[in-house]
Amino acid sequence: MNPSSAPLSQINPQPTRLNALPSEKQENNQKPHQKPHGAGRLLRQGAETSMAVEVLEKPLPKPSDERYVEARLLEALVEARLALRFLREGLTRNAAGKAFQAWKALLAALLRLEVEKLKSLAKSDEERRWLESTAVPRVPTTKMKTLARMLEEVGHGAISAWTDKALDLHDYQYHGPDPDMALSKYTTREEAAADARKLAAEVARRAEALRARVWSDELEKALKELKEAIEALGRQQK
Repeated sequence: MNPSSAPLSQINPQPTRLNALPSEKQENNQKPHQKPHGAGRLLRQGAETSMAVEVLEKPLPKPSDERYVEARLLEALVEARLALRFLREGLTRNAAGKAFQAWKALLAALLRLEVEKLKSLAKSDEERRWLESTAVPRVPTTKMKTLARMLEEVGHGAISAWTDKALDLHDYQYHGPDPDMALSKYTTREEAAADARKLAAEVARRAEALRARVWSDELEKALKELKEAIEALGRQQK
């Protein structure tokens, strides 16, 4: 059976694995007691990495916990900022992977937030149970299109098109640019980089739109840092 056509409840997804961050480059040939070239940038990257590790390695609350939506939103914002960092460093495939993970975390937050409405769209008790037991905590990649369509039905406009873009970036992470477009929808790394940047910005926009429903000082800080990273990357590319 083709997984993409299987009933929702028959999917047995694997847990998401986070990409390891590359180690920072060390500056050589410096005089004793002299700060290395770009020390400020390296310190900022070190702080960024430390914060990202703290957020991404922390165990998630259970989906039944009211803090779950906040935790997944924070994960989405942090992953999106890491995607922009990789873009600055020219690591387009890493950036594509992080942009995809950011979008997947955002979907998890939205699925939990709208789970009661989504259950009313399900066609059976089995699918309603699947939404709670599998869709919300895991967001199976093979069912992201279906789940996005359901989210559109409960008011999250155009989320299907953005989910398609996220899945295209997921393919690019593994296959890179493909002139024949057989394994990847991107023929050049520049095309993928542009979509990764757009997806990170869309994560910020949709997270900010949830301010009235779920928010915290930590989310506000992460959103501010993501917006600043988006602006900085835009200036760099001009």
